[in-house]
Formats: sequence, C-alpha cells, structure tokens
Amino acid sequence: MASEAPPFWWEKPDWRAYGLYPLSAVYGFVARRRLIDARREKLDVPVICVGNFTVGGTGKTPVAIALARQAKKMHLTPGFLSRGYGGSIHEPHVVDGKRDSARQVGDEPLLLSDHALTATTPNRVAGARLLMQMGCDLLIMDDGFQSAQIHMDYALVVVDGRYGVGNGHVLPAGPLRAPLIDQVRYATGIVRMGEDKAGEAVVRQAARAGRPIFEAWQRPVGVEKIAGRRFLAFAGIGHPDKFFDTVAQAGGEVVMARPFADHHFYSNDELRELVQTAASADLELVTTAKDVARLRNSITPAGLLGKLNVLEIDAVFENANATRRIIEEAQDAWRERRLDT
Repeated sequence: MASEAPPFWWEKPDWRAYGLYPLSAVYGFVARRRLIDARREKLDVPVICVGNFTVGGTGKTPVAIALARQAKKMHLTPGFLSRGYGGSIHEPHVVDGKRDSARQVGDEPLLLSDHALTATTPNRVAGARLLMQMGCDLLIMDDGFQSAQIHMDYALVVVDGRYGVGNGHVLPAGPLRAPLIDQVRYATGIVRMGEDKAGEAVVRQAARAGRPIFEAWQRPVGVEKIAGRRFLAFAGIGHPDKFFDTVAQAGGEVVMARPFADHHFYSNDELRELVQTAASADLELVTTAKDVARLRNSITPAGLLGKLNVLEIDAVFENANATRRIIEEAQDAWRERRLDT
C-alpha cells in the first residue's frame, strides 16, 4: 500500500469509500470544472507533461528522465519544470544540485537536475519562462497534469501496473485526482509501468478513447552491487513495498524493511537508529535515489552517506522508439498550434 494513503484506497471499494462519496462528488465536480474551464498558457516551445491520474508514486520521474535523455540525442535542450513539492523556495528557481537541499527545492527536482536544467516554482508559467530564457527548447513537466496552468502539447500519463487507479474513487474516497473519464479525455498517451495488470481497466478505457498505450518497466541499475548481500532496506516514497521487491529482484536479501511516508525528511535520530539497527544485525543499508536526494547537501550523521547503498531505477520502454515518438508528436502539436495563432 502507499505509505501516506489509506489502505482502502488500493482495495475493492467498501463502506469507507461509499461513505465518503458525497465529499468525493464535490471534489470531483471542482476538479472536472478546473480541467474543462482552464485557460492554459501557450508557450513558445513544445511542452510534455508527465503526470498521473492518482496521488502517490507511479514512476513519473524515471519516465521524465528517459524523455530528457532522448531529447538530448535529438540535439534538443530539454528543461524540467517542477512544482518543487516539499521545498521552501517559492520564487522561480533553477536548481543547483551541488548546493541546494531537498528542503529548499524538493527531492525530485534534485534528481532531475542531474540530467537537465530544472526549475521549481508553484507558478509553472514563470518557471517555464525562466527555462526558456536559459535556452531550453523543450519543456518536460514532472507532474502538473491537473494544474491547469500550461498548455500541454503532449500529456503522458503514467499508470502503475501494480496499483492501477486503486478503488476507482476520487479523493477523499479514493486516490483519483479527478474523475477518470475526464482525465482520460485530456491525456495524449498512457504509459503502463510494470507487468502487473491492476491498471488493465484504465488502459482499456484509454485505448477505447483512441489513446496510444506504451508499455514500460522499471529496471534497477548496478544490480551487481546488490546481488548476494543482506540489507536493511528503507524508503520514503509513494509505494515503498515496490522498492523492497526491486531489491529482492536484483538479488539482494531484504532482511529488514522500513517504510516511511512519501517525501519524508529523516531526522538525525532516525538515521542513527537505522545505522545502529543495521550494524547490530550485520546488515548493509540500501535505499532509493530519491531518499538520498533528501540527504544531499544537508547535515547528516558523520559517515552516513558512505554507508548507504543506492539502487537507482531507469524506465525502459518496450518499444525502443517510444520516447522519440512522444517528443516528435509533441513537436508536431506545437508547430500546428503556432500555425493556428
């Protein structure tokens, strides 16, 4: 289950979901009107949004990074645009991966900044203009599908194969950010992340609406550093159980697992406890790149970062040309709307 979401969100609808339906109906109505009535700013560069239908992690960040890598191969200058969830800087800001901390800019922007220029701000239009001033000719929004601020030339929605859209209800009765039928209408393409079939229903619905479906999975990087070793694994992400399973799939033995809430900022006491518990059980520590980003450029117990094993994840598309196709279609949509103005 998601670490900060009610477990019933990811189960068959029951009395809790139905009991919250009146609140979901109000939330869904407001979210629907926002999608329909939004006056999104049209920018002078193509914009790809990598979003999801639900709250919680679906694998958006690895997909965004895969698109940036492909863009560079196409001799483009991509820039990431992020709200900077969890950060304290609210003015448009270009992330400095060597100086900024996650408490300032958020953990995902720090990860993204290792791959391309990254701007954070709740005002996505201002952040986009800052990136454009710095020479970016393709913008990749990490999240923001429902934000209704910027016109999306390609809205790529990532669906978790294991969790799908949960119980199918809108917040607070379920994990959907808006009614599914309305969200599908504004999606350009769907990525099903993973081989599990929990997302099958939404994939079928998107296919009936004529949306292309891309199959992808998360591939651990550097498995040779994990295989055959015993770990205390910890993670503060949307679905930490997925990370624990990935460590096992990479050949590591997860003897102890410690889940934390998504975007969790670790106290020094928590970090010392993790180190001491692992040492007493003769285990090594392993965590995610996002968790390490939260420790980057911050004060941590001496020597901690040297004790951490990091299992990084890449997004791999079944069709090797998928990312090129997505970027080219975004460029085509951008050219077409420019001719219409």
